[in-house]
Amino acid sequence: MPKIMSIDIETYSSVDLNSCGVYKYVESEDFDILLFAYAYDDMPVEVIELACGDELPRQVINDLVNKNIIKKAYNAQFERICLSKYLNEKLDPAQWHCTMAHAAMCGLPGSLSKVAEVLKLKEQKMKAGKELIKFFSCPCKPTKSNGGRTRNYPYHDMDRWRLFVEYNRQDVVTEMEIANYCEQYPICDFEKQIYAVDQVINDYGIKLDMSMVKNILLFNSAYIERLINRAIALTGLDNPNSLTQLKQWIKEKGYSISSLTKDDVKELLLNAKDRDVIEVLQIRQELGKTSVSKYEAMDRAVCDDERVRGVLQYYGANRTGRWAGRLIQVQNLRRNDLRELDEVRQIVKENDFDTLECLYDSVSDVFSQLIRTAFVPKENSSFIISDYSAIEARVIAWLAKETWREEVFKTHGKIYEASAAQMFHVPIEQVTKGSELRKKGKIAELALGYQGAKGALSKMGGEKMGLSDKDMDEIVYAWRKANSNIVKLWKDIENCCKEAIEYQCHVNLGRYGLSFNGHKGNLLIQLPSSRVLTYQQARLKDGKISFMGMNQVSRKWEAVDTYGGKLVENIVQAIARDCLALTMLRLQEANYHIVMHIHDEVVVEVPEAEAEQHLAKIKTIMDSPISWAPNLKLNAEAFISDYYKKD
Repeated sequence: MPKIMSIDIETYSSVDLNSCGVYKYVESEDFDILLFAYAYDDMPVEVIELACGDELPRQVINDLVNKNIIKKAYNAQFERICLSKYLNEKLDPAQWHCTMAHAAMCGLPGSLSKVAEVLKLKEQKMKAGKELIKFFSCPCKPTKSNGGRTRNYPYHDMDRWRLFVEYNRQDVVTEMEIANYCEQYPICDFEKQIYAVDQVINDYGIKLDMSMVKNILLFNSAYIERLINRAIALTGLDNPNSLTQLKQWIKEKGYSISSLTKDDVKELLLNAKDRDVIEVLQIRQELGKTSVSKYEAMDRAVCDDERVRGVLQYYGANRTGRWAGRLIQVQNLRRNDLRELDEVRQIVKENDFDTLECLYDSVSDVFSQLIRTAFVPKENSSFIISDYSAIEARVIAWLAKETWREEVFKTHGKIYEASAAQMFHVPIEQVTKGSELRKKGKIAELALGYQGAKGALSKMGGEKMGLSDKDMDEIVYAWRKANSNIVKLWKDIENCCKEAIEYQCHVNLGRYGLSFNGHKGNLLIQLPSSRVLTYQQARLKDGKISFMGMNQVSRKWEAVDTYGGKLVENIVQAIARDCLALTMLRLQEANYHIVMHIHDEVVVEVPEAEAEQHLAKIKTIMDSPISWAPNLKLNAEAFISDYYKKD
């Protein structure tokens, strides 16, 4: 019996896949699968032309639900969800293997074409693919030349269709080559389980308060129009949003200005006397806050049952394995500072924006703070929101064996206060909330753990705190002296990596199973969980480490420099990620519905009437020891809520 079925499909839907996601995509009434290409093991690829009347063979349908057959696809979530819809049967994610995720684990780029290019495969992705997908898989604009149709079928251009069939076939061949390369870096069983957990979470989704979302979108449209009309009335300009026009108008009012950045506007508001100029600048500030893009994304991506799905990308960051946000970007939601969230949400749900404008200077700021609260539990349910306290600080202390820090986390947990006390040799009781010492302890903890120095302190706001260069130098010195084992960890890990790269050998650090290996020119770092981080084509040049990776700014595949502190950051964040991943697996095994998770936080949906008892159980699971991290003390905070928020 074959063990693997490699699959690639081509589909049609009038819903935009990129902005709405696959779950919304398949809900469209016109969703259809056009082509189904597959191969068993290393056999030749077959293409089923469903759009031309072919049918899936009964054996293929049986194998799609056969637990003994592994289904492989590049971005397997897409194939699995589309085929589940097509067959009207939910396909088990545990039977699927995502080649895209495996490539990410191997330190490779995200797109299929880019991976094939980087690996210099014989079989590259066909370049005509984008144009063919646009022609057959997306609605077309009705014109006289195409007879006013809104969709292209195979018979409209059989030459293109035959090329589309070959494109589909070629994708499977390319994906199989990538999979063969990745197999030399096997996925551990734990990670296979985590992938399945991730897919279950994405499939289940999270409910949105669509009445609140739609009210905000409707009001915001009218609100922006009102602000612009007011600016027009004050300035007489055709377009007060035009920088050129607005700067000229301000100059004519007697003010010298070269640009209108946020800081420029703030400074001008401090000095302006003209009431019209002040109001126009305030309008500009408000317009700058009126982004409701996340609400628009919610409205686009929400499914028919008012749940949004697919907002989490498994292995979105290939240097750590952490999840990334998709569609709504839940990983970077604005914090909520409003104390009266319940009341404000009710005002918005009742469409009472007159009251909202009376109560708050900036309606736009209120909308930003309400974004989190648009995520709600289903009827008769509550959220339990639980997050790990200072998990990265705990992990680095544990990994470096910085005993005084470990003791802090085993007792009171006040790391900012304890850090300041250790740095400046004072009793911790003297480091009170709001004191200068605590501020210095906090900024040091946030900036210096991964070999940051004065520049890192400055970025964290050191200058705004009134710290001079000398002050910051002293803080760096004091922190490093107080954390000598962490400083040693930076050097040890950098030296281990250099040795593994130079001699293409295996190097043990002697801490909790952490090891380093040079393999075929790549650097492999094995974590305590047994998961491996891969740095492609790692090199030493002039004593410095570099590897091939995606530049986070330019988005180009190029040489990326790294060093001890940065490698420690990757390792610590990866270990923290694995702690959360294991916890999610435990929660699922306890039959809990995780609806969302963000870095060190999970959101669980539980029956409202039993929320209190589940709160205690979830807290116990979150705090449970981790076998591969002996003596790592984790501490989770948890609370019950009727919507997602920061406590």
